Amino acid sequence: MSEALETDLPECGALYQEDGSVRWRLWIPNAEHVDLELLDADGWKTHKMKREERGYFTVEKNQVQSGQRYAYRLNGGPERPDPASRWQPDGVSRPSAVLSLDEFHWTDEGWSGIPREGLVFYELHVGTFTPEGTFDAVIPRLPALRELGVTAIEIMPVSQFSGTRNWGYDGVHPYAPQQSYGGPQGLQRLVDACHRHGLAAFLDVVYNHFGPEGSYLSEFGPYFTERYRTPWGAAVNYDGRGSDEVRSFVCNNARMWIRDYHFDGLRLDAIHAIYDFGARHILEDIKDAAESASKGRGYVAHIVAESDLNDVRILLPPERGGYGLDAQWSDDFHHAVHACLTGERQGYYVDYGQPEQLAKSLTDTFVLDGSYSRSRGRCHGGETAGLPGDRFVICIQNHDQVGNRAVGDRLSAFLSPPAQRLAASLLLLAPYVPLLFMGEEYGEPNPFQFFCSFSDPTLIENVRTGRRREFEAFHKDGADVPDPQAESTFTASRLSWSWESDPHRSGLRRLYQDLLRARREWPALRDYSKRTARLLPTADPVLELIRGDSTANSQQAIRALFNLSAQEQPIPDGGRGRLRWSSEEERYHGARHAHGPDRKLLPYECLIFHEEGQVDES
Repeated sequence: MSEALETDLPECGALYQEDGSVRWRLWIPNAEHVDLELLDADGWKTHKMKREERGYFTVEKNQVQSGQRYAYRLNGGPERPDPASRWQPDGVSRPSAVLSLDEFHWTDEGWSGIPREGLVFYELHVGTFTPEGTFDAVIPRLPALRELGVTAIEIMPVSQFSGTRNWGYDGVHPYAPQQSYGGPQGLQRLVDACHRHGLAAFLDVVYNHFGPEGSYLSEFGPYFTERYRTPWGAAVNYDGRGSDEVRSFVCNNARMWIRDYHFDGLRLDAIHAIYDFGARHILEDIKDAAESASKGRGYVAHIVAESDLNDVRILLPPERGGYGLDAQWSDDFHHAVHACLTGERQGYYVDYGQPEQLAKSLTDTFVLDGSYSRSRGRCHGGETAGLPGDRFVICIQNHDQVGNRAVGDRLSAFLSPPAQRLAASLLLLAPYVPLLFMGEEYGEPNPFQFFCSFSDPTLIENVRTGRRREFEAFHKDGADVPDPQAESTFTASRLSWSWESDPHRSGLRRLYQDLLRARREWPALRDYSKRTARLLPTADPVLELIRGDSTANSQQAIRALFNLSAQEQPIPDGGRGRLRWSSEEERYHGARHAHGPDRKLLPYECLIFHEEGQVDES
């Protein structure tokens, strides 16, 4: 553990003390004087803050109620909300509110967590997951997710952002849960309910930048640096002058989510845009903060990183020169599946599309593992150093891959039902940790588009222009990009939650449910190390995937065949072994009849075989 974490730089914000008082602590190294403006029954009162070492200012008061508003006045300037505010009930630029988290009664004392190898993620956006768009409205849906076979929800960022509609990656108050979703109390109720229903809860957090509207961090200290740039603006200062306190600000935030909200882990957004060339990387400190926060709870919080670097350094232990995180997103699987089934080759899909690459993604994880990338104009990535598959999270859809399309269209909009079932089979039979994007399991027809609700007209127009330019490489057919600021873009992105009356949707959901059950019950699918994949010598591409040890214990192994084409094909080797499962069964609204196989692979069909005499555990 780093020296900074051992000495534990002071935690900022308005925090209740053991004696019931509230201590305000603020880091602002270049201020001459700071006043706390506190609202009580008689109006606003000014309280001078005491300067301490390293640029901290503090003041302590008794008889402060949870919900009491306050703000800071810096050097006699305008009032500003607290950078470490735990609650922003009136919006990003309005005064902060004191928060007592101890008022909530947790009921998850017996919760023991979900081991990494048992994780099945379900990514959701609170605002569009239900018509109400709140934390509390998610709770009645949890039993359906548990019955589906999901074991963890992954909530897109909820740190307070400007307005009421946003993906969440433009948050400006990293410690304050979004008030329009239900605020801190609503988030506590949701996480507690997740554990009650046997689901882990993960939170997507953004430590590579802060949003453009309502962020006052630069007025308080050197939170940003001009040495590096991100696609979203100035980079966070993790290795320059004053960076110790910035690192503490971020690590204490990670600690807070796990300690005060009982999250089982965090998903770190776009760590390739986190720049730190110090001797110890900030990612190591975040992992240590998460571990310290989860001590005594009977399980260790998981830290999962989104990265497009194809570099397992972030997973390797520190003694091997790594950062020690638990898992990382691997986009290559998504790109290989998407390009193979859709034929799209725009943008970064130019690097994918060959069936051989899909086989490589199943055996070697990274398609680009040091090979040449046409989209980057250079070689990219490295090998996986023999790490098992449960260190990698894969998907066939997520908020980026759907929302970062011109019209936010899902696979259900442009893949046939058999191809959708094949994509789902590839995802759930692959030797990695799967992530489902909300609604994917039943072929949600509504899009997921990019939306926001800023107030600055110049910023609004810049976002509109930027979105159109971003997708020029992907959409040259003149498709109109929806207006991100329009409320209609937001409402169009809400889930329909309808599948019972549609045979294809109900069948697709049943397929997800059956394969997720198989992942729990079949020994071969619980083995993240032993797998082989190859293309078979057929006229059109057929992919073979063998999971489990096919030599030492062949009866524990399964053999899956994937017809990657729209053409019917003979089953290679006559379908060696006994047919165990088909993605085209009638229960999934497929075309394979109940009387059994006719020794052909149907278009976009997946078949699973096992050895004759193998015990059927299902």
